[in-house]
Amino acid sequence: MTVPGGCDRALVVESPGVAAVREVPATIGPVALATICTGVSAGTELSFLTGMHPALHAGLDTELGLFRDDLPATRYPVTRLGYMEVAQVVADDAGAGPAPGSIVAATYGHRTGYRIDPLAERVVILPPNLDPLLGVYVAHMGPICANGLLHAAADLFGADVRTLGDGVRGRRVAVVGGGVVGLLTGLFARRHGAAEVVVLDPTQARRAAATGLGLEALDPGERDPAVLLKTRWRHGSGDRGADVVFQCRGRTAALALALRLLRPQGTVVDLAFYTDDGTALRLGAEFHHNGLTVRCAQIGRVPRGTDHVWDRERLSAETIDLLLADGDAVREHMITDVLPLEEGPALLAELAARRRHVIQAVLTVDA
Repeated sequence: MTVPGGCDRALVVESPGVAAVREVPATIGPVALATICTGVSAGTELSFLTGMHPALHAGLDTELGLFRDDLPATRYPVTRLGYMEVAQVVADDAGAGPAPGSIVAATYGHRTGYRIDPLAERVVILPPNLDPLLGVYVAHMGPICANGLLHAAADLFGADVRTLGDGVRGRRVAVVGGGVVGLLTGLFARRHGAAEVVVLDPTQARRAAATGLGLEALDPGERDPAVLLKTRWRHGSGDRGADVVFQCRGRTAALALALRLLRPQGTVVDLAFYTDDGTALRLGAEFHHNGLTVRCAQIGRVPRGTDHVWDRERLSAETIDLLLADGDAVREHMITDVLPLEEGPALLAELAARRRHVIQAVLTVDA
């Protein structure tokens, strides 16, 4: 663990295809954090490495909600990469933050230390009985998945959502994509009362992880999963398929599959980040003929009208509850790679070149 000083070491993307660990200026804030570990979000981070992230090509107009070519885009180097950090509090100059010695989750990127202002940025105190490696999910990734369930509930009940289970309890749930988002979402759905949860992924290692977590897994390439599940899940004459599908794989072919799995007038809750051109999507097929809905569940917004009850803190608390219940299985089957921060550039290069497969990689910082 490195105590923050005049500078920190950070994993950055210097230019397209080039990542490095180098010194970056220390930040300013009353609470000093020393990083213990930081989780890699491969999809988002590889999009910066490969140059595919939309922010690299257009500026986001937050007022209009548009990416615009006439606004400045993000430039290289990208020095704030990652959002799954676990750290120890080593100092609190203002006396208003977590006590020194506390283990916390935050979202400041892959760096050895950070000075944070708890009034401006989120910091979540972790319970002492939670493995710090599992803490990488608490501040951001877990809330992303919990927010997916929240959107499924809002699809049925509008703003009157009482629990995360309101959208999945007693229902048949399909999850497309067996990466971190899909597996955590599947665990949330099972924990909150789904009648069945089936994870679909073409990668054997991800299906094995789903099975290890106690979820059913299917290979969508083995036989048509829409025919299989719609034969199995019958609600009535001409009414077959999943009650809700969580789309968690960043390919439009996966969204096309998600639409095919749904019962008529069902909803895909979409948690994916897409970088392809969308040619696999056929909106004139099941989407049109079955009257389907696609609902984007991005962590920047909870469903309209629920923010007074369902804020990020509550979603983090739900994540902690899930990890305390299922953490041993998550540690065994999801966190596949633990390596030093200094090996981060090589890891990203291998992932981009498809020479290595991980479910969750975690970078550690030595004490």
